[in-house]
Amino acid sequence: MTLLLSLAARARRLLFAALGGLALGLPAAVPAQTLGAIMSAAPAGVFQSDQTRAELLAHAPDGAGPGRTVWLGLRLDHAPHWHTYWKNPGDSGLPTELRWTLPEGVSAGEIHWPTPRKFPIGTLANYGYDGTVVLPVPLKVSDNFSGNALDVKLQASWLVCRQECIPEEASFSLSLPVQGGSAGHGDLFAAMREARPREQPAGASQLVPEDGFLRVALDGLPAAWRGRDLEFFPELGGVIEPGAAWTQAWDGARWTARVPLSPQRFDSPASMDLVVAPARPAGEGPGEPGARLAAVPVHGSWPAAAPLPTATVPDALQAALDANAARASAVPPGGATPASALTLGAALLGALIGGLILNLMPCVFPVLAIKVTGFAQHGGDARAHRAHGLAYTAGVVLSFLALGGLLLALRAAGEQLGWGFQLQSPAVVAALATLFTLIGLNLAGLFEFGNVLPSRLATLQARHPTADAFLTGVLATAVASPCTAPFMGASLGLAIALPAPQALAIFGVLGLGMALPYLLASAVPAVARALPRPGPWMQRFKQFMAFPMFATVVWLLWVLGQQSGIDGAAALLMLLVALALAIWSLGLSGRGRVVMGGLSLAALLALAVGIGPSVLRAPEEAAAARTDTGVAGLAWEAWSPQRQAELLAQGRPVFVDFTAAWCVTCQYNKRTTLADARVLGDAAGKNVALLRADWTRRDPTVTQALAALGRNGVPVYALHKTGQPVQVLTEVLSVDEVRAALAAL
Repeated sequence: MTLLLSLAARARRLLFAALGGLALGLPAAVPAQTLGAIMSAAPAGVFQSDQTRAELLAHAPDGAGPGRTVWLGLRLDHAPHWHTYWKNPGDSGLPTELRWTLPEGVSAGEIHWPTPRKFPIGTLANYGYDGTVVLPVPLKVSDNFSGNALDVKLQASWLVCRQECIPEEASFSLSLPVQGGSAGHGDLFAAMREARPREQPAGASQLVPEDGFLRVALDGLPAAWRGRDLEFFPELGGVIEPGAAWTQAWDGARWTARVPLSPQRFDSPASMDLVVAPARPAGEGPGEPGARLAAVPVHGSWPAAAPLPTATVPDALQAALDANAARASAVPPGGATPASALTLGAALLGALIGGLILNLMPCVFPVLAIKVTGFAQHGGDARAHRAHGLAYTAGVVLSFLALGGLLLALRAAGEQLGWGFQLQSPAVVAALATLFTLIGLNLAGLFEFGNVLPSRLATLQARHPTADAFLTGVLATAVASPCTAPFMGASLGLAIALPAPQALAIFGVLGLGMALPYLLASAVPAVARALPRPGPWMQRFKQFMAFPMFATVVWLLWVLGQQSGIDGAAALLMLLVALALAIWSLGLSGRGRVVMGGLSLAALLALAVGIGPSVLRAPEEAAAARTDTGVAGLAWEAWSPQRQAELLAQGRPVFVDFTAAWCVTCQYNKRTTLADARVLGDAAGKNVALLRADWTRRDPTVTQALAALGRNGVPVYALHKTGQPVQVLTEVLSVDEVRAALAAL
């Protein structure tokens, strides 16, 4: 099995590289309703929604040649009453994030944040921007840069809020000439430079924590501010209570304030970076230019930090969250929002390619072995080949449509299900293991159906070969469909949010892609002519094909062990042994058939009653959920939303592995990339917490977390860090990809 996993993964990687990710790289974190807008807007360099208009601007009056500094900026035009966030968003929200792709020899600096405004929302307050704002970033071009143009790509994400909040994301690109300048937006960049807080030495300024308050004393502020009310913006979030009442006063040239500490404070810094600015400036956009004091020292001891937060949230924030949920769940007349022609076309092409790749998965190999055996039985009968190819294709496509339709119907009824839900049921896994055991025993020659079944039933396969090919397609889909998620994650996540006709089209094309190689082979006479003529070799080949069947049974037993524990797997294995004995005894003749058949069937029935319930019973929770990695201080923990929130509140990055025992790609990644000493060492060095979300059994909480990431199947790998949008890695992990993501923390 390990060899098959390795070969399959290698083949998939080669295909991915050759195809360049065509149609499979749909944005992971973009809501389905905005996907089409982003795809169409990005090439034009402008993103447009009902809440914001975004554009990437450049200011390079002296050109972008070697040794130059080029200024780029994301311009955000907010609709009335909407705002985005500063580097410290306040009580809620997320700062805007810019991820650059730059040529070699070019590096991007930090955002030069303009002075923010304060936005009260009930008892809460946020820090951010409304109206028009430009977030400028300097690009440093090295002295050894070569090229005629500087090609820049930007992936930007932001959270735009009123009472409700909507995440938005867009891609931009610019090509700046090395010779010649670009100064068309000079006024905007000049205005943003003016809006940036002036750097000011801390001098004699100090911060003194008290019981429940932070006493602030700042010296050296502009003389023109004396006597005016100021606004206080700490760059470190979670220390003060932004929306609470506070006091301030002037003592000559010294400005003092008494600011309430946050009840959920976790940090106790020795110094703080902060911005102060005149309060309540008129207009929109950035606030009145403020002053920034870096590393203002903290004197005295901080009060004891608060315990970890509970699941409760303030009433005002809960109201905003409820409004956001209502907006997200609102469906226009006629059902879900249809995808654009471009988006749907990309998803359909991705589904076709994904179906083709599916034939390389180890879980499909045993079923393909059945088809190879059937193919050989017909020798040079081209007509029979074509009939079987069409029937097999129909079985696969209709089964994918049935699974997709059932999934859509159950989700519409309120069920939290994802792709591959059939293998989340121990009963289905046990039934498949039983079926593959029977097929394997038949192929190995232990019994013939004609000896244990009535003649009419035993000859069904011979009398209806086309129906047999159709049912083989159904079986292939049942076993193989969960394996599609590793390379169809984004497309399947999109399909779930589409109207039923568009979603079913994606599922149908996925099935067509899986059946396409066999369909084409059945239609090409040269394939049939290349096969050896029927003869004794077929019997040996048939017996050999029993072993892939038994290997699949081993895999299914292991899956069941993850779902029902070792007792459940052992119970099923015992039942399979008893079933094999019963099948063998029914193939005997005379008195032996009656005696042995009766005894074996009675034993099978007794075992089914006695130990059968263990197959479906959920195992008791393990006393310890941690799994050692072999690296000091680093272990895998069981995922839960509460545990993830606790770790993020402690300031630790969190890596979440969404996995399932029946997901072959999950297990391959688990034993290779996620067990690599270099990856684990990097994670330990960055103090990253490792969480594993097990989806082997149905778990609505995991399903909801996957949906929030734009996914509907596993594997999914998500890297979380407080203050940054979640980063979703590719499904087929590489060591370099994970190490690069960890290094960027």
